[in-house]
Amino acid sequence: MPEPTPIPTDQLHFAMPPTHATVEGERRYRKERLVAALRLFGRHGFEEGVAGHITVRDPEFPHCFWVNPFGMSFRHLRVSDLIMVNAEGKVVDGRYHVNQAAFAIHSQVHQARPDVIAAAHSHSTYGRALSSLGELLEPITQDVCAFYEDHALFDDYTGVVVDEGEGRRIAAALGPHKAVILRNHGLLTVGDSVDAAAWWFLTMERSCQVQLAAKAAGEPVLIDHHNAVHTREQLGNDLVAWINYQPLYQQIVRTEPDLFD
Repeated sequence: MPEPTPIPTDQLHFAMPPTHATVEGERRYRKERLVAALRLFGRHGFEEGVAGHITVRDPEFPHCFWVNPFGMSFRHLRVSDLIMVNAEGKVVDGRYHVNQAAFAIHSQVHQARPDVIAAAHSHSTYGRALSSLGELLEPITQDVCAFYEDHALFDDYTGVVVDEGEGRRIAAALGPHKAVILRNHGLLTVGDSVDAAAWWFLTMERSCQVQLAAKAAGEPVLIDHHNAVHTREQLGNDLVAWINYQPLYQQIVRTEPDLFD
């Protein structure tokens, strides 16, 4: 029997971020991805009362963003529940209130970073634990190298963020990076898509867990600077984040298709 003929690689399926011919199609796509990410956050236990939010910039009105409504569970959100907020923090689409902390932080991040399409913040367990130490992630595993020299520490805490001035300080601390650790508070990640921002948050949370566990057990061996930078160049861009996120997106949409309502 002859050996099977290899299938040409151009005939194999490989998912890539889609493009849309209309602004309406792009808007619907971003809203669907936003709800899927919020439900995944709920599934991973990232809710803490009414705290936590993910935002995505509107494709037609770049100074407005879509966000989860105040006081609604991540696990039950549908596309029809989302609200759009303008630069003044006023709801311009939807019928629910906006979380003022979401507006204070995210509005300033979106304003300072025109390249950011989505931002994610929640009070996850290990993110909060590491933030209480006031330290950065260290290059102790392959995965965490995605954040090597590409995340920052907001080394202050003044209470619940409800004013734009504090949001500006957080945006300044974030700078050009993909993530910032908010001391005594939690994590915030950004990306050029909802999928990227959500993936960065999910893998950053796990990296916090690994660092805490490793340091509790002993003294971790650090990956050297050269190899940490090389690994970041391989794993640390938003396209790689989008690709890594797709299995999680598939899980949520196949098991909870009502999110599209």
